[in-house]
Amino acid sequence: MSDKESMSGDQSFIQEMSDVEPLKQTQVTLKKMTEDTPGHVVRRSLAVENKTLVDPLMSAGILNLKSNDILAFRSDGVQHGVYKKLRMGRYEIDACLDLHRLTVEEARKDVYSFLNDCYQYDLRVVIILHGKGDRNPEKIATLKSHLAVWLPQIDEVLAFHSALKQHGGTGAVYVMLKKSNQAKQTNREQYGLK
Repeated sequence: MSDKESMSGDQSFIQEMSDVEPLKQTQVTLKKMTEDTPGHVVRRSLAVENKTLVDPLMSAGILNLKSNDILAFRSDGVQHGVYKKLRMGRYEIDACLDLHRLTVEEARKDVYSFLNDCYQYDLRVVIILHGKGDRNPEKIATLKSHLAVWLPQIDEVLAFHSALKQHGGTGAVYVMLKKSNQAKQTNREQYGLK
């Protein structure tokens, strides 16, 4: 019988580990498992700078998207079934904004104003037609690329997803908005909630 066979498990472990030195690092850096969208990065940097703007849509961190890239975002608290229904185009579309032939700056102003108005009028699901960028020589979808950053910056936006083919496909995006405070109050009164 060898020395290793006659030792207990604990003794064998101690002997094997005798030349191991402890790590000198006392802190561990944890990485977030989910990827941040460009909009999350911009929103976080604005929060750090503690800026409050009338029109907060910034264009920092734009990643160039192609015509067939899909826009997708779901904020915390949006149920999977609700988001799936939005993705599948099963909600009635309450309003539409067409951004074709607009500059980025014109589109930025229109998107912010449009979504703000929709929220004020209790419109829940809207569609934004941004185009695919196929006429662009580099095939870069400029307005779509900017929308991917702008939409998550807007507090009233709960979720968005590229539209179905019959509504414009990857050249359009469904946007789901929060209920306005007035609509929430109406629901509370209607259902006797406090």
